[in-house]
Amino acid sequence: MNVLITGGGTGGHLSIAKALGITCKSRGFDVYYVGSTSGQDRLWFENSDIFKKCYFLDSTGVVNKRGAARFYSLYLQLKAILSSIKIIKKNKIDAVISVGGFSAGGASFASVICRIPLFIHEQNSILGTLNKILSPFAKAKFCSFKLNGFIQTSYPINSDFFYYARDRNKLDTILFIGGSQGAYAINSFALELSSELLKRKINIIHQCGKLDFDRVYSGYKNLTFKDVDIGDNNVRFVHKNGSEVLLFSFDKNLIHHIKNADFCVSRSGASSLWELCANRLPSYFIPYPYAAKNHQYYNALFLGDLCMVATENELNKKDFLSYVDNLDLCIASRNLANIISPNGADEIINAIIFKLEKNI
Repeated sequence: MNVLITGGGTGGHLSIAKALGITCKSRGFDVYYVGSTSGQDRLWFENSDIFKKCYFLDSTGVVNKRGAARFYSLYLQLKAILSSIKIIKKNKIDAVISVGGFSAGGASFASVICRIPLFIHEQNSILGTLNKILSPFAKAKFCSFKLNGFIQTSYPINSDFFYYARDRNKLDTILFIGGSQGAYAINSFALELSSELLKRKINIIHQCGKLDFDRVYSGYKNLTFKDVDIGDNNVRFVHKNGSEVLLFSFDKNLIHHIKNADFCVSRSGASSLWELCANRLPSYFIPYPYAAKNHQYYNALFLGDLCMVATENELNKKDFLSYVDNLDLCIASRNLANIISPNGADEIINAIIFKLEKNI
């Protein structure tokens, strides 16, 4: 079977494309990818051995564009649709899987035009604009949150997050994830908490993003450290009591830091949220306030009592410390193990095969 996976723009969409691509390839399918020259698509998949062939089309997002910029984005999407029709026909595609994001527009609409079965995955708890438009044309729709008309599956993520999963028993290390570009509020909150955490001999691992690295580095330098070790991609500060701060701008292999942490402070994009759950890492979520339809806030709310959610306006040092002081890490870790399985990608591909074989 020839399967085309499309979508991307951001790491959340691309991580799903990767997980589904790996599963399809393991089944013996020929897997193709259609993404965009914008965003992170090319960075992720240009030299990937997952896909038989990758196509990167000149397209950008339409949502939130105005005036001439909107018309130009629509023009690029139309060109992407025409290019995708040729790609589908040339490679004799049997099914198209859209993982969302503006990169998915061209190939998704092309599948509808070519009458090729379309399957869509919504990564967030709030339906995205493109998936809302495509929903009536999809043969099946998947989501890890509860959405009407969608098949609920476990989130398709890298198996490493399950492999390194463990119950946390003691708070020795807190991980702050400021994102690849830097989350100013999370970075500032980490700096505000740092003196108290270090005083308690709690280590800090901090991914602060490239754009905010200099500011965060200066903030830590103002604290009292007996040693500072500058590595190739990180800086390690050693406190006089032996506790440490490991600061870095970005690391593709974030799992190696997640597995060493006992608690995490993070945004609540779908991939981040489910990856932390898979690793059984108790977390304090600070949603990105400008996410479309405020979906990060609702993503975190879906977990209920399994995590703590605070908006940027609600951040308070005293409340945070009170929360971690009263949290039973072991129970919190074990509860997270019950809400996600390592078979998300298999669940989706099995359902797709069933739909195609039964022609339903």
